Amino acid sequence: MIRVAVLGAAGYIGGELLRVLLSHPEVELAAATSRSLHGRQIDGVHPNLRGRTRLTFSPEDQLDHYDVLFLATPHRETMARMPEFLNLAKTVIDLSGDFRLGDVDTYESYYGVPHTAPELLDTFVTGLPELHRDALRTADRISVPGCMASAGILSLTPLAKAGLIAGEVTVDARTGSSGSGAKAGAENLHAERSGALRVFAPTRHRHEAEISQATGLPIRMTATGVEAVRGVQLLCRARLADGADEKSIRSAYRQAYGGEPFVRVVAQRRGMHRFPDAKILSGSNFCDVGFALDAGSPHVTVISALDNLVKGGAGNAVQCMNVRYGLPERHGLEFTGLHPN
Repeated sequence: MIRVAVLGAAGYIGGELLRVLLSHPEVELAAATSRSLHGRQIDGVHPNLRGRTRLTFSPEDQLDHYDVLFLATPHRETMARMPEFLNLAKTVIDLSGDFRLGDVDTYESYYGVPHTAPELLDTFVTGLPELHRDALRTADRISVPGCMASAGILSLTPLAKAGLIAGEVTVDARTGSSGSGAKAGAENLHAERSGALRVFAPTRHRHEAEISQATGLPIRMTATGVEAVRGVQLLCRARLADGADEKSIRSAYRQAYGGEPFVRVVAQRRGMHRFPDAKILSGSNFCDVGFALDAGSPHVTVISALDNLVKGGAGNAVQCMNVRYGLPERHGLEFTGLHPN
């Protein structure tokens, strides 16, 4: 059994990590921390876990040593504490933003503070199995991409690698309220969020830098909060390179994801669900990618969707653990989503 601990387990991402890990056949969930709730039962904060565990939240100073440590800890704080975290486990899987960007100047530009552990940046492997599986097999320091970044990277990388996109890509991202975390401010009160389509990042959302770093494409990203609780959907608009067409696009996706357990190409000519839709992915570890062409136009619209808390966070982290420890990648991640919901 793989002995694991989750730091920051009281938040939404932490709760999803607990949910997935408790159903994993090869995992012993040994500890879950919270700074303010230690001693309380986990299911008091995450009521969906009632009857699944008697584990209580523990303070961080009571941690010992684990096979895997999952970090659902805040951006900007995690990098300062990383040396401490690395002493607690053989494998550290970080879900903060602090080790996603390889360049310190880019990090400071998007996060607003200097990076305090630049010497560690090159030691982390990007936690996206579809693109970094070989490196993850031996990685003990893993940085999981952001939710919108994962959707953008998975949908654009096959086209970028095949040379099918020319020039800048504009990304229109929509996200549910859970993406703001369990301690979001007044802007996420129901009275403010209900019925709203709020553009909270008209320019320079931090996931823009991740997508650009991974794909090598110039990215311009806008992010909008929608009324949904879970889910991310991206519309990426790009100019096609000379000679690119529907056949070459489908071929690029087929080559990239034909054998992948959690990426599906969804681009059909008709039907209610002919393009990726985050609603039907709720609770699942799938990322659906698709595209649409306008006859006679030199542009493509690439569409992707996922559950921001699962494939955009906790599920992707557990998939990385499965790869690292030579386990079937679907372990703990078999849930397919709900329809209708």
